Amino acid sequence: MNILETINSPGDLRALSTGKLPALAEQIREFLIENICRTGGHLASSLGTVELTLALHYCYDTPNDKIVWDVGHQAYAHKILTGRREAFSTIRQHGGLSGFPRISESEYDNFSVGHASTSISAALGLALGRDILGEKHSVVAVIGDGSMSGGLAFEGLNNLGSSQTNMTVILNDNEMSISKNVGALSRYFNKMLTDKRYNKAKDYVWNLLSSHERTNIGKNLRDMIRAVDGGLKHIVIPGKLFEDMGLRYFGPIDGHNLTDMIGIFKSLKEHIRGPVLVHAITKKGKGYPHAEDNSTKFHGVGKFARETGDIIKGSAQRPTYSSVFGQTMVELGRTNKKLVAITAAMPDGTGLNEFKDTYPNRFFDVGIAEGHAVTFAAGLALKGLKPVVAMYSSFLQRAYDQLMVDVALDGLGVVFCIDRAGLVGDDGPTHHGNFDISYLNTIPGAIVMAPRDGKELRDMMYTAIEHTNGPVFIRYPRGNVPESMYAEDFEKIEIATPKLIKRGADVALISLGDMYTDAHQTRELLADQGIYAALIDARFAKPLNAGFYKKVFSKYPLIATFENNTLTGGFGTSILSLSTQSNKQTRILSFGLPDKFIPHGDVAKLKAEHGLAPEDMAKKISAEIKKMG
Repeated sequence: MNILETINSPGDLRALSTGKLPALAEQIREFLIENICRTGGHLASSLGTVELTLALHYCYDTPNDKIVWDVGHQAYAHKILTGRREAFSTIRQHGGLSGFPRISESEYDNFSVGHASTSISAALGLALGRDILGEKHSVVAVIGDGSMSGGLAFEGLNNLGSSQTNMTVILNDNEMSISKNVGALSRYFNKMLTDKRYNKAKDYVWNLLSSHERTNIGKNLRDMIRAVDGGLKHIVIPGKLFEDMGLRYFGPIDGHNLTDMIGIFKSLKEHIRGPVLVHAITKKGKGYPHAEDNSTKFHGVGKFARETGDIIKGSAQRPTYSSVFGQTMVELGRTNKKLVAITAAMPDGTGLNEFKDTYPNRFFDVGIAEGHAVTFAAGLALKGLKPVVAMYSSFLQRAYDQLMVDVALDGLGVVFCIDRAGLVGDDGPTHHGNFDISYLNTIPGAIVMAPRDGKELRDMMYTAIEHTNGPVFIRYPRGNVPESMYAEDFEKIEIATPKLIKRGADVALISLGDMYTDAHQTRELLADQGIYAALIDARFAKPLNAGFYKKVFSKYPLIATFENNTLTGGFGTSILSLSTQSNKQTRILSFGLPDKFIPHGDVAKLKAEHGLAPEDMAKKISAEIKKMG
């Protein structure tokens, strides 16, 4: 019997006997593997939280009770159980389900996520809001051990512990192993600590002693009990840190044992008051051997062959921008012994694995802690080293204050290589890097570059490493470079200087970064209409070479700019401002992304939807020329 086909809501789940839940867990795993091998997605994390998700929805009255997921990588089973099973084959596809929880998608998604370490703070807001409104529902935050390295998670825990509101945090730990002795003893203590009679007796004794608090006997007894309780927990329970922060700790528990989890969650919901943390141990990729053996590969995976686990690739692929960056770092590291690399839990995604293996003493993975990564780099720079911070664009924006105050204020020579700039595709609005030019434009003294191909990325990195006065930012997209240039020698680029690629008399096309390919195709379409365009590779979003652009303004009555960034505060806006300062009557036509969050989907489709297909841009430029006469 296929139990999963009968589950269209958590209410259907709660109608089952507990004896049917293990079979349902296996069916969910089968469903996940079968679908994700065809669509791609975050497989390993979601396979590891199947039982945890079942236990939560079985014990809590969702959607009345609120579950807040951190990041959302692990929430696929949650989507399946909350009425989205039939649409699951569309996950991360254009117009389909989001790969992350979204408030707009389901009443069961209580917070829109995609970045790490947010669930505790968000859930605490829901819990205290509940208290103010006099409501009675439960609030649960689920957070992974990796997300606990983010400072925001500890800020939330600190506030939660002092609030003393009723809220549960589930720490999903898929890295730590449990010693048999500690695990057995912890199971015993968990049964004892969640027992209704134990808690009633404890409260009675504690309250009785409080009535004698003013006497030395009462005070001494309470101090002695507190000391003994704390000492025992330091020895047998690994959660004393959380206890010291004001949370009651339960764990570690087996995150794949439905009976244990259901027992604990029901006891917590019915008998325990105040902030609680449950420490659950899970295994990433559980139930699919290929994902269990290589959870990093199957964290965010493309289409793959189910039987072998091999990634399905198309025709021969050119190197990615990430791999060009990684290889270049290794080359530069050979001659520059002061070059160090920093990433925030993304050595594989940013292309730094080879640098890590080649120069282990000069590589630092700081975990999911972007703000720390930036300030840490500032400290290294102050000691005369040359730090390169590799980070995804949408993650770097979490460290804006550190960029501004800790690096730029004193003109420190830190290089930031910004991966996944512009549209990234299936991961959607929390991962699109379409705001970095805009927020980096506000940083005094910053140099912001964007390469059009692999060679230019290498040359920009070489140039940035040599630069000592202030931060340098190099942004590049997800995906393959137009051509491989590994054998090329390095060439230093003059700061702020664009490059004229093609001459033309009628209009100037100024492209920034990866939009060069689109601008080049637009130029060819215009040529078919008898319109001859100059093609300029801007290379720099900041600073702009006023002398160069004044000559362009003087020569062309119409200029089109191209950028893979929001137009608000972006490259086109800077060009328009410069033309206004030059007192030239130049018409600026800017092509870029609108002032809104872009949904997930294929990049080419998203570009076309927003007027960035070469055919549409050529048509608009042609119409503008005709209008201008």
